[in-house]
Amino acid sequence: MSKILVIEDEAAIRRVLVKILSEESEMYEVDEAEDGSIGLEMIKKTDYDLALCDIKMPKMDGVEVLQAAKKIRPEIPFIMISGHGDLDTAVNTMRLGAFDYISKPPDLNRLLTTVRNALDKKELVQENKSLKKRVSKGYEMIGQSKEITTIKDMIDKVAPTDARVLITGSNGTGKELVAHWLHEKSDRSGAPFIEVNCAAIPSELIESELFGHVKGAFTSAVRDRAGKFEAANKGTIFLDEIGDMSLSAQAKVLRALQESKISRVGTDKDIKVDVRVIAATNKDLQHEIAEGKFREDLYHRLAVILINVPSLNDRREDIPLLIDHFASKIASEQGVVTKKFTKKALELLKSYDWTGNIRELRNVVERLIILGGTEITEEDVNLFASK
Repeated sequence: MSKILVIEDEAAIRRVLVKILSEESEMYEVDEAEDGSIGLEMIKKTDYDLALCDIKMPKMDGVEVLQAAKKIRPEIPFIMISGHGDLDTAVNTMRLGAFDYISKPPDLNRLLTTVRNALDKKELVQENKSLKKRVSKGYEMIGQSKEITTIKDMIDKVAPTDARVLITGSNGTGKELVAHWLHEKSDRSGAPFIEVNCAAIPSELIESELFGHVKGAFTSAVRDRAGKFEAANKGTIFLDEIGDMSLSAQAKVLRALQESKISRVGTDKDIKVDVRVIAATNKDLQHEIAEGKFREDLYHRLAVILINVPSLNDRREDIPLLIDHFASKIASEQGVVTKKFTKKALELLKSYDWTGNIRELRNVVERLIILGGTEITEEDVNLFASK
C-alpha cells in the first residue's frame, strides 16, 4: 500500500485531496498535515511514498518543506500545490527536486495522473537500485586481510572524487573489481561504466575503438561510429591492460585527458567529453617508459592515485573467505548443494602457490565442487586440485 502525505493549511482543500485519493484506490493510505512544520515532522517519522505539499503556508512554506525533506528522505517525490500567483515558484520547485505541481482548485484527472506517475517513478527508481545492488554483488571484494582493508579504505576516499586512478597488479588479482567499486561508490555511478581491454584489440583498431570513426576513414568504415570515450560520457572508462596500448593511441588518450576532447578517426572535429579515466596494467610502466614503449607524460596523467592489488600469495588469510564465497556462487550456478570444505582441505589450499591468483582459485573451487564428495576433504584436494 502506498503511503501519501497531504500538507495543506486550507482545511477545505486538504479534505478534498484526502477524499479524492482515499476513494481513488484502496492501495493509497493518506495522512494529512495542517502546516509545513507538522508535515516535516511526519516525514521524519514515516516512510512516505509521496507527498503533496502546498507552496504558501504559515510557519514554513512549501519550498522550505521540500528542501528540508530532500535532506531527510531524498527518495520521496513531491507534488507541489500552487495557487494562481505561485506558478513561477512552482516551476522553480521542480529545479529543487519536486516531481511536478498542480494548480488550485485541483483538476481530478490531472491530480490522479500526476500521483500515479510519481508513484510509478519511485517504484522504478527502487527497482533500479535493487537491480544495481544485485549487479554490484557480482563485483564484491572478498577479504579481511590488511592488504584488502587498505584498498577498501582507499576506494572510500578516492571514489567520490574525479581523480584518475592507476591500478597495478598481476593477472587474476582482481584489478577490475577495484575499478568497478571506484565507479559504484562515485557520483558517476548512475552513468555508464565502459570497459576496454587494450590487450584484446589489435593496434590498428584501438584508436577507432576508443575514439570512434567517420564513414570512409578506412576500408571497413561504412558508417559513422561513436567510440568508447563518447559512450562513457558523464561516467567512467576503464582502460584495462593499458600497458599494451600503441604509442599513437597513447597520444590521443593524453589529449583527451588534458583537454577533455576527442576526435573520431578520419576527422579533426573536436567532441567534448566528461569522463573519469581509470586504468590498469600488469606491467611495470616505469620499465616500459625506459624502453620507450610507454609515454611518461601519460603515466603521470593516469597515476594521480596508485592502487596496487596484492597477489593471492600475499593475502593467504583471505583464502577461506574466498573459497566460501566461490563455493556458494558456483553451487548456485551449477544447481547443486553447496559443499563444505574441511579444515584440513582449507589449510592445504592455503599452502599452495597461487601463481594464477584469484582466477586460478575460483577454477580449482569449481573443479572440487563438481568432482569432489559431499564434503570437500584433504583427499579431494590432493586428487582434483593438486598443483
